[in-house]
Amino acid sequence: MLLLFNRLITQQKKLINIWQQFHLKLIGVELVPSCTINQQISARLGFANGSFGKISLSSNVELEQGVVLHAWGGNITIKDNVFIGPYTVIYGHGGVTIGQDSLIAMHCRILSSNHTVPDECDRIRWQPDILRPTTIGKDVWLGAGVTVLGGVTIGDGCVVGAGAVVTKDLPPYSIAVGVPAKVIKTRI
Repeated sequence: MLLLFNRLITQQKKLINIWQQFHLKLIGVELVPSCTINQQISARLGFANGSFGKISLSSNVELEQGVVLHAWGGNITIKDNVFIGPYTVIYGHGGVTIGQDSLIAMHCRILSSNHTVPDECDRIRWQPDILRPTTIGKDVWLGAGVTVLGGVTIGDGCVVGAGAVVTKDLPPYSIAVGVPAKVIKTRI
């Protein structure tokens, strides 16, 4: 009985994956069949500066439940073998690239823009975004709830502790924690 139940669950997961891939392709997301796409994924290409955004998922990318990928007219590129944990939000206004074999834990936020801060006479809400490309290297681990601000480069092999806010570039193989994130040691 248990074996039958496990087979049914496996089949259900396969069907959900096929449906989710179909849905993402329908809206223009580029992905390969080896990707694993769970339920409640939100993806939007958006339109800005005269062009549509682009979202590209390479082989063996895994998107867990509730992941948000909004390009807002920019680009989101996720390389091979990347795991994106539940309820992670990635905004690609200025461009986001995540290198291969990276692990992004649950509830992370990856941004690629900032707001213009006007003088008191103008409303913040109506100011243009400042586009700031964000790059996460290969073999990077972002712990639960990490925030990566726009314009940051996280080098290959970095580990960022849970809840950290990355406001500045991190050199390769750094281990960083805190708000703002500070390097406490290296993996070398």
